[in-house]
Amino acid sequence: LFGVSDPLDPAIQDIERLQAEFPDRAIRLIAGGLEYPNRKVGVLAELARQARYPVLLVNDSDILVEPGYLSRVVRPLASEEIGISTCLYRASAESLPGRWEALGIATDFAPSVLVAPLVGVGEFGLGATLVFRAADLGRIGGFAALADYLADDYQLARHITGLGKRAVLAKPVVETVLGDQTWASVWRHQVRWARTIRVSRGGGYLGLPITHAGLWIALCLAAGLWWLAAPLAGLRIAAGLAAGWGVLRSPVALRWWPLIPFWDLWAFTVWCAGLAGNTVEWRGIRLRLNRDGKIAPKS
Repeated sequence: LFGVSDPLDPAIQDIERLQAEFPDRAIRLIAGGLEYPNRKVGVLAELARQARYPVLLVNDSDILVEPGYLSRVVRPLASEEIGISTCLYRASAESLPGRWEALGIATDFAPSVLVAPLVGVGEFGLGATLVFRAADLGRIGGFAALADYLADDYQLARHITGLGKRAVLAKPVVETVLGDQTWASVWRHQVRWARTIRVSRGGGYLGLPITHAGLWIALCLAAGLWWLAAPLAGLRIAAGLAAGWGVLRSPVALRWWPLIPFWDLWAFTVWCAGLAGNTVEWRGIRLRLNRDGKIAPKS
């Protein structure tokens, strides 16, 4: 099942080509969806309505997977204790701003996801892969329960884990291609993430600068504490490489690892921008968020 919100979406041509190349496969295209504040969730609701099987898998539209992916991401649901299976992802890009963001995904975002279960955060879900039971989706009220939220992937995991089940990271690492071509678009993307995290997990957001080791390295250098800055930089780079290359196999992390502490300075700047404001830009649309992470009605 493929879903698009725009009947003129250029992806439709590729889907129609797949239908022609594999006429013996059940490949269906759904154009449009229910009228929800989150248009993506509106499409997902229609896809779920037409799905025929007990396990559902949702991917973002820009995800590349490897052979064997399906069986490996579904496998955790063999345990009734598991409610949702998700995946880490690495990013690639053609532009310099895109590669900069890919470095942050590999060496900052991915480590935070890996550490989350160790510090008691169990409600995580990444749009790169979300696998769950149709029955559990029904128990939380279907996609309609997520219709007003911008961070629908996080909210899906939060609602399903609220049933007393766990979220797990499946073993596959998928890949996404970042289309951001300018520093301005990367900045808007990062600020959208920051503000969405703030309204979704306010307490956790306030503690994020603790993880920005590059900031503390810079403060140590400014204070003349080079003997403290040097090992801190070594530990930060080692941790970034362990996740970025050791787990994700990200070529960007392997090539640009000397810039990892500088990413932390950028991330702190984004964090500061995310502290205030309630507007974000998403898929070319400017949205206003309420304090609970819901998309505010248009005035």
